[in-house]
Amino acid sequence: MNENDMTKIKNPLNPSSKSKKDNFLDYIPIRTEKYLWDTDEEGTVTIYIENKGVFHRLAQMLLKKAKVSQIHLEKMGSFIWPLIDGKRTVYDIGQKVSEQFGDKAEPLYPRLTLYIRTLKEYGFIEY
Repeated sequence: MNENDMTKIKNPLNPSSKSKKDNFLDYIPIRTEKYLWDTDEEGTVTIYIENKGVFHRLAQMLLKKAKVSQIHLEKMGSFIWPLIDGKRTVYDIGQKVSEQFGDKAEPLYPRLTLYIRTLKEYGFIEY
Protein backbone atom coordinates (compact mmCIF):
# COMPACT_ATOMS: atom_id res chain seq x y z
CA MET A 1 0.00 0.00 0.00
CA ASN A 2 1.53 3.33 -1.00
CA GLU A 3 0.97 6.80 0.54
CA ASN A 4 -1.79 7.68 -1.94
CA ASP A 5 -3.71 4.58 -0.88
CA MET A 6 -3.36 5.58 2.80
CA THR A 7 -5.15 8.88 2.22
CA LYS A 8 -8.23 7.00 1.01
CA ILE A 9 -8.71 5.14 4.31
CA LYS A 10 -11.53 6.54 6.42
CA ASN A 11 -10.74 7.47 10.01
CA PRO A 12 -13.10 5.44 12.27
CA LEU A 13 -13.20 8.24 14.87
CA ASN A 14 -14.23 10.76 12.21
CA PRO A 15 -16.53 9.16 9.62
CA SER A 16 -16.70 12.34 7.54
CA SER A 17 -12.91 12.49 7.22
CA LYS A 18 -11.35 11.85 3.86
CA SER A 19 -7.98 10.64 5.05
CA LYS A 20 -6.32 8.74 7.83
CA LYS A 21 -4.17 11.83 8.41
CA ASP A 22 -7.27 13.73 9.61
CA ASN A 23 -7.06 12.85 13.32
CA PHE A 24 -10.07 13.77 15.48
CA LEU A 25 -7.82 14.01 18.55
CA ASP A 26 -6.14 17.02 16.90
CA TYR A 27 -9.44 18.94 16.61
CA ILE A 28 -9.83 22.02 18.79
CA PRO A 29 -13.45 22.32 19.93
CA ILE A 30 -14.94 25.62 21.08
CA ARG A 31 -18.28 26.39 22.71
CA THR A 32 -20.76 28.32 20.57
CA GLU A 33 -21.78 31.70 21.91
CA LYS A 34 -25.51 31.23 21.39
CA TYR A 35 -25.99 29.35 24.68
CA LEU A 36 -25.47 30.75 28.16
CA TRP A 37 -24.16 28.45 30.85
CA ASP A 38 -23.06 28.51 34.46
CA THR A 39 -21.66 26.26 37.15
CA ASP A 40 -23.28 25.74 40.54
CA GLU A 41 -21.48 25.37 43.87
CA GLU A 42 -21.20 21.60 43.36
CA GLY A 43 -19.51 22.04 39.96
CA THR A 44 -22.52 21.00 37.84
CA VAL A 45 -22.70 22.87 34.54
CA THR A 46 -26.12 24.02 33.35
CA ILE A 47 -26.64 25.09 29.73
CA TYR A 48 -29.60 27.37 29.03
CA ILE A 49 -31.52 27.04 25.76
CA GLU A 50 -34.05 29.67 24.75
CA ASN A 51 -37.12 28.04 23.22
CA LYS A 52 -37.90 30.08 20.11
CA GLY A 53 -40.28 29.66 17.20
CA VAL A 54 -44.00 29.29 16.63
CA PHE A 55 -44.31 25.80 18.11
CA HIS A 56 -42.45 26.82 21.26
CA ARG A 57 -44.54 29.99 21.66
CA LEU A 58 -47.73 27.94 21.41
CA ALA A 59 -46.43 25.41 23.92
CA GLN A 60 -45.46 28.25 26.26
CA MET A 61 -48.92 29.81 26.05
CA LEU A 62 -51.08 26.69 26.01
CA LEU A 63 -49.05 24.19 28.00
CA LYS A 64 -47.19 26.63 30.25
CA LYS A 65 -43.81 25.42 28.96
CA ALA A 66 -40.73 27.38 30.00
CA LYS A 67 -39.17 30.00 27.74
CA VAL A 68 -35.76 28.65 28.65
CA SER A 69 -34.82 24.98 28.95
CA GLN A 70 -31.99 23.91 31.20
CA ILE A 71 -29.61 21.07 30.47
CA HIS A 72 -27.70 19.85 33.52
CA LEU A 73 -24.50 18.03 32.62
CA GLU A 74 -23.36 15.04 34.64
CA LYS A 75 -20.07 15.00 36.56
CA MET A 76 -17.72 14.16 33.69
CA GLY A 77 -19.57 16.41 31.24
CA SER A 78 -19.39 19.27 33.74
CA PHE A 79 -15.64 18.72 33.97
CA ILE A 80 -15.20 18.63 30.19
CA TRP A 81 -17.42 21.63 29.30
CA PRO A 82 -15.11 24.40 30.61
CA LEU A 83 -12.14 22.69 28.93
CA ILE A 84 -13.80 23.22 25.52
CA ASP A 85 -12.26 26.67 25.18
CA GLY A 86 -10.91 26.86 21.63
CA LYS A 87 -7.35 26.32 22.89
CA ARG A 88 -7.21 22.65 23.85
CA THR A 89 -7.31 19.74 21.42
CA VAL A 90 -9.54 16.72 22.01
CA TYR A 91 -6.36 14.88 23.01
CA ASP A 92 -5.49 17.57 25.60
CA ILE A 93 -9.01 17.42 27.03
CA GLY A 94 -8.69 13.63 27.24
CA GLN A 95 -5.47 13.95 29.22
CA LYS A 96 -7.20 16.23 31.75
CA VAL A 97 -10.16 13.83 31.99
CA SER A 98 -7.77 10.92 32.57
CA GLU A 99 -5.99 12.85 35.35
CA GLN A 100 -9.29 13.70 37.03
CA PHE A 101 -11.25 10.45 36.63
CA GLY A 102 -8.59 7.78 36.05
CA ASP A 103 -10.01 4.35 35.19
CA LYS A 104 -13.59 5.64 35.54
CA ALA A 105 -13.11 7.47 32.23
CA GLU A 106 -12.17 4.33 30.29
CA PRO A 107 -12.48 3.69 27.42
CA LEU A 108 -11.41 7.33 27.38
CA TYR A 109 -11.01 8.42 23.78
CA PRO A 110 -13.95 6.51 22.27
CA ARG A 111 -16.20 7.98 25.00
CA LEU A 112 -14.75 11.47 24.68
CA THR A 113 -15.01 11.37 20.89
CA LEU A 114 -18.67 10.36 21.07
CA TYR A 115 -19.37 13.06 23.67
CA ILE A 116 -17.65 15.82 21.64
CA ARG A 117 -19.47 14.72 18.46
CA THR A 118 -22.81 14.74 20.28
CA LEU A 119 -22.19 18.26 21.57
CA LYS A 120 -21.43 19.34 18.00
CA GLU A 121 -24.52 17.62 16.57
CA TYR A 122 -26.70 19.57 19.00
CA GLY A 123 -24.93 22.82 18.13
CA PHE A 124 -23.33 23.40 21.53
CA ILE A 125 -19.78 23.42 20.13
CA GLU A 126 -17.86 23.81 16.89
CA TYR A 127 -14.46 22.63 15.70
